[in-house]
Amino acid sequence: MTQRFLLTLALLATMVFCSGTASAATIDLNKALVIGTGPKKVIEFTDPDCPFCRKAAAYFHNRRDITRYVFFNPLAMHPNARSKAQYILSGHDKTRLYHEVMSGMVDRMDTKNLPVTAAGIKSQEEQQAIAKKAGIDSTPTFMIMGRIIEGFVQAKIEELLGKP
Repeated sequence: MTQRFLLTLALLATMVFCSGTASAATIDLNKALVIGTGPKKVIEFTDPDCPFCRKAAAYFHNRRDITRYVFFNPLAMHPNARSKAQYILSGHDKTRLYHEVMSGMVDRMDTKNLPVTAAGIKSQEEQQAIAKKAGIDSTPTFMIMGRIIEGFVQAKIEELLGKP
């Protein structure tokens, strides 16, 4: 392959990678569940019943060098995820509820009986609208240092953030 062909291919790949996605600058971080206080920023779109989202939650739980801005984007394939997200966003200690849900502690509970508030429902709906506007249709999806990572790919995350 010629060098010119390879450069054209790289440019096309970059255009495809960047099309249809929002940048972190266009996302209202005030609507996110904020976890942590570290200097590195991670924007995360997650589903409480997604097994890969749960692996990411466990990984990030021990990192003290990041601040996570979590947006719930429950997928249709997970019928209980919306209720779980609303439950988290309805609670007083949202971070604790997030960890309980993402660790599976709530899985055996009847999601119809989870206490939710009108504010929690509204917050979840706003977060999902933000995900839709940003073109996010899979979970987990991360925005880290201007890059978008779809799926929990620890090596790519650590390439950007460094190892814990």
